[in-house]
Amino acid sequence: MDGILLINKPQDFTSFDVVAVIRKLAKTKKVGHAGTLDPLATGVLPILIGKATKFQDLLLNKSKEYKASFKLGIETDTQDITGKILSESFVPHLKNEDIKTTLNLFKGKIEQIPPMYSAIKQDGQRLYNLARKGIEISRKKRLIEIKNIELLDYNPKHNEISILVNCSKGTYIRTLVCDIGEKLGYKATLVSLSRTKSGKFEIKDCITLDEAKSFYENNTLDNYIIPIEKFFEDYKSINLTAAQGKRFKNGGDIDLSRTALKNFKDYKDSEIFKVYAPSDDITTKSLEFLGLGKINSLKNELEFFKLLV
Repeated sequence: MDGILLINKPQDFTSFDVVAVIRKLAKTKKVGHAGTLDPLATGVLPILIGKATKFQDLLLNKSKEYKASFKLGIETDTQDITGKILSESFVPHLKNEDIKTTLNLFKGKIEQIPPMYSAIKQDGQRLYNLARKGIEISRKKRLIEIKNIELLDYNPKHNEISILVNCSKGTYIRTLVCDIGEKLGYKATLVSLSRTKSGKFEIKDCITLDEAKSFYENNTLDNYIIPIEKFFEDYKSINLTAAQGKRFKNGGDIDLSRTALKNFKDYKDSEIFKVYAPSDDITTKSLEFLGLGKINSLKNELEFFKLLV
């Protein structure tokens, strides 16, 4: 079983909890995920099975979309509602336009200080391990990008704001809402979070963990495994001969003048292509996805970038 299974992660499960469940269902240790979600969060969690784990870093690099709700006038040690309350304060009725103006301040590339309750390693230690001991250390700022942020709802009775955020990898929504609160003049804490998109994958494409278990019992789970190459359907492709395919699978570079990409106008330097080849000289019409290749225009070669096999 090789491919991507899209799970709508349930609340109170860690991403690794989900991986553990799918590992049992898929009967393989080669299972990973593309983007950690906190236990509080729900939503799109791409689970990589078998050979798909080789492409984990590429999946992690994709942008994410979240729906988040946060409460003004409350501060916790974890920046979300599961933490210990540190302070509470009165918040007057705010104007929607003032909230929208504040949200717009966060669009673009900004610096963010990761929360102490995070899995980031600093000086060889996980920050959350230090936080649980009551230790807080200075953290390095990280550059992130908020590609879009919108106000979905404002409930002044409960001091609650809901937003839609499209952002780069590595963005902590917990920290973002706290920073938004500070700009508005109040403490804030995350109340709910759902990842609605991860790269090209959307919440509507996901199945629940319970459904995955049910499909496994009915021997239909394979029907929901997305082929690895589907993720790269926006990439151009190149077909090699069987001999070239064998060389590529062994890590060898391919002379572009001996392929369909003879003209430099057909590619750009460092451009990544999906690579296909027949398994042998007889079945030339049946092409196998080998992985990804990268163009080296100086050498006029196709170099292996990510091998599936």
